Amino acid sequence: MNLNKVFLIGRLTHEPETRSTSTGQNVTTLKLATNRVWNDQSGQRKEATEYHTVVAWGRLGDVAGKYLKRGGLVMIEGRMQTRNWMGQDNVKRYTTEIVAEGLQLGPRTDGGSGSNYGAGNMSDIRRSAPSPASGRSLPEQADEIPIIDANEPTNSNLEEDEMKISEKDLPF
Repeated sequence: MNLNKVFLIGRLTHEPETRSTSTGQNVTTLKLATNRVWNDQSGQRKEATEYHTVVAWGRLGDVAGKYLKRGGLVMIEGRMQTRNWMGQDNVKRYTTEIVAEGLQLGPRTDGGSGSNYGAGNMSDIRRSAPSPASGRSLPEQADEIPIIDANEPTNSNLEEDEMKISEKDLPF
């Protein structure tokens, strides 16, 4: 079995760039930075930043281009894809990018009245039609984009005994 699935949570390093292909399909390119922090063997704190190119097609790209801003926090769900082309200097070039299949927007940073999404909780947007599992579809209006409340319990609709995991419940 093969799996090509990517989850990234990071901040946009540039404003989203939306364009149309020759066939009229919209595509939005996002530049995203993710950070990793760890302690080395001597206990020194280390930090590294990775930069990613994310491509969002169709309505998902339209939403990303309209609501995301430089510096805004976003979670991307997608797949890796490598493309190649022949450069003007007759050298074969390659690029690896993330093709977005879903994204979650951070809450609005201006108190909820504008369209800039930034750090914090996330709002879930999917590219495809509603899946049988989630039943969610892409909102048509900005007012329909759900924002998760910071005070919303993460264990809603779960019984107390369903939340507890004991060692004997583990399969290994």
